Amino acid sequence: MDNPLLIQSPLALQQACEGLRRESRIAVDTESNSLFAYRERVCLLQFSTPSADLLVDPLAITDLSPLGTLFADPGREKVFHAAEYDLICLRRDFGFVVCNIFDTMIAARALGEDGTGLGALLHKELSIELDKRFQRANWGVRPLPAEQLEYARLDTHYLLPLRARLEPRLHEAGLWEEVQEDFRRVAERSTPTEESSLEAGLWKVKGVFDLTRTERTVLFPLYLFRESEAERLDRPPFKILSDDVLTAIAKAQPASLADLGTVPGLSSTNVQRWGHPLLEAVRRASPSVLPSPPHSKAPTDAVRARHEALRKWRKLRAAERGVESDVILNRDALWDIAQHRPGSLGELKTIASLGPHRLELYGEEILQVLSRAKAEAESHAD
Repeated sequence: MDNPLLIQSPLALQQACEGLRRESRIAVDTESNSLFAYRERVCLLQFSTPSADLLVDPLAITDLSPLGTLFADPGREKVFHAAEYDLICLRRDFGFVVCNIFDTMIAARALGEDGTGLGALLHKELSIELDKRFQRANWGVRPLPAEQLEYARLDTHYLLPLRARLEPRLHEAGLWEEVQEDFRRVAERSTPTEESSLEAGLWKVKGVFDLTRTERTVLFPLYLFRESEAERLDRPPFKILSDDVLTAIAKAQPASLADLGTVPGLSSTNVQRWGHPLLEAVRRASPSVLPSPPHSKAPTDAVRARHEALRKWRKLRAAERGVESDVILNRDALWDIAQHRPGSLGELKTIASLGPHRLELYGEEILQVLSRAKAEAESHAD
């Protein structure tokens, strides 16, 4: 097995892209530094063809636009494993829109495989054992150790042979159209979520809704301190102080270093390092600056009833086929159908998250489920 080619210059990238353009199918993966930085970014892009493995270093090359045309080309298939997160990261960091994908995890799930992780599939299908010790490594360090580069290369090296094993089984099982629909949906809908304001992030702290209003008032300046320190040190916030520690301080409302030292989960090292600013944050708490919680419209009882009826039908269908429930119908489609309450195949067709294949396969059944749910609701009303 040849060593991977590490691309770290614009000229090398251009030459690599020329080679990739000659391929009708390429394997792709990315590595990011989410466990080691305040703002995550893609730190490595891996590509494999039948004859070569390439590693592109986006920290060394500022202009990756030559890759954009490759990703957007609908005539060239891009093979991923668990594509959704990679696609989100590629669009977030580089603006890449990826067309025509094959996702080996989606394919395996459609086939009812017990283990759909890459390691499990490679072991079963190709008798390959992957070393996953660098799964949580820091991909932002430079230079990257040779062992990490080898690990990264292997994440795409076997994807094309794995795809070749899965495709005929999908055709034999009559699942080709279904997975193609899923591939398109993932490629089209894998977009980064809009970045919320710093203040809005308070409501994502685990346990915030279990606190009293007074305790949330204390939590807010503690949360802002953690964010500021995490950004200054370029570390993920949870590596500064965990959510559990923040909420524990908010509940305890310590007035001294001695009080702070009794807070569960807060180490003596962190008391020494951040004790005074934490106490200052507690003292700074003010109800007048507490941001409002997010407003979300709760579904009505009727929507919940339809959703539950659809969920039970989906579970039975999945058990019959031996797959996970969301293989039958994805979560978005389930809620969209429950909320819009289509009464005909024509109305059901307007549910974009459903897709034409599943409309044809399950449309009549879904309408029957909704009809029964409506009749049951009317009988209870009487």
